[in-house]
Amino acid sequence: MVGGGEGAFIGAVHRSAAALDGQTTLVCGAFSSDARRSRESGASLGLAANRCYADYTAMFAAEALLPAEARMEFVAIVTPNHLHLPIATAALRHGFHVLSDKPATLNLAECFVLRDVLVASGCLYGLTHPYAAYPLVVEAAERIRVGMLGTIRKVIVEYTQGWLAEPIERSGQKQATWRLDPTRAGASGCMADIGVHAFQLAEHVTGLCVTEICAELNRVVAGRALDDDGTALLRFDNGANGVLVASQICTGEENDLTLRVYGDKASLEWRQQEPNSLWLRPLGAPAQLLRSGGPGLGAAAQAHSRLPSGHPEGYIEAFANVYRNFAAQVRAHAAGARTTSGAALPVPGIAAALRGMAFIETVVAASRSAQKWHAFPEVSA
Repeated sequence: MVGGGEGAFIGAVHRSAAALDGQTTLVCGAFSSDARRSRESGASLGLAANRCYADYTAMFAAEALLPAEARMEFVAIVTPNHLHLPIATAALRHGFHVLSDKPATLNLAECFVLRDVLVASGCLYGLTHPYAAYPLVVEAAERIRVGMLGTIRKVIVEYTQGWLAEPIERSGQKQATWRLDPTRAGASGCMADIGVHAFQLAEHVTGLCVTEICAELNRVVAGRALDDDGTALLRFDNGANGVLVASQICTGEENDLTLRVYGDKASLEWRQQEPNSLWLRPLGAPAQLLRSGGPGLGAAAQAHSRLPSGHPEGYIEAFANVYRNFAAQVRAHAAGARTTSGAALPVPGIAAALRGMAFIETVVAASRSAQKWHAFPEVSA
């Protein structure tokens, strides 16, 4: 792991998720840009002193010299955005697979660099979009894929939080400070932090691609350099339209991620704060409530479920699905399967990374422009 030391939030989430299935073991890390704190963080996690590194450059160089059965196999990148590219490319060039927090890089140009290094390395790359790994999100995507909703007409996705309703960054709150700093977060604050999750979820579940965007980003709390709120209108490649709302100044909200998809035969609705429920509303028929672990779910959703119906499963379990699936891909790769994805073990990869960065840059450009609609860039893995 790189990052995720003392005072970090997401590093502990990654470690909990990675450990849940017993498929991944943390063996080494560079947990902080401060060498002393990095070593102390590693020691607190029970790592051997010689596997607690001062920095990621030293870690990759030293690990590459170890026997194959002893060295690290992949790195989890849990740092601010500006470090994602240098860490990922260093790992890939040393022959290590990469599982990175989103967004993949600081900007789209960097993401193309990452793509080229990845292709040359022959390694695997995964992006942690855990919301797509909830069992009932998997079920929603499958039902749309087989045509249960018919032709998709409208998509509404909202991700609202309230933790930035006050200027907590001015008191030095670590998580707020870097997310609102353009040098570390990139061109966007809210849209890069949570809007990109909403975008990925909308495309992943519907199987559609956004082709045009109209957007408005706001800095609601005075003095901020980056957006803390925004709305985007979307046009999809089948002619459907959509709305994406991302905001971190919605007072009282926690992590309310909601997806609604409307077809000409039925609609679906899922909320992350009620993740074990999926509403299916057929045209001219009573609404159906589908439950994780319950009857009537497909094999893919069942494979992402861990508990019998009625036992709550949530964010850590969905995040663990990402780690379990990526670990399976790493093992398959080691056995000779040269692929960056597996149909039965999906993990968002470089294609999702490129589209996520293209989304961020397009909404920023659209918000700054008087032009109404902006074409989504041509990006390919």
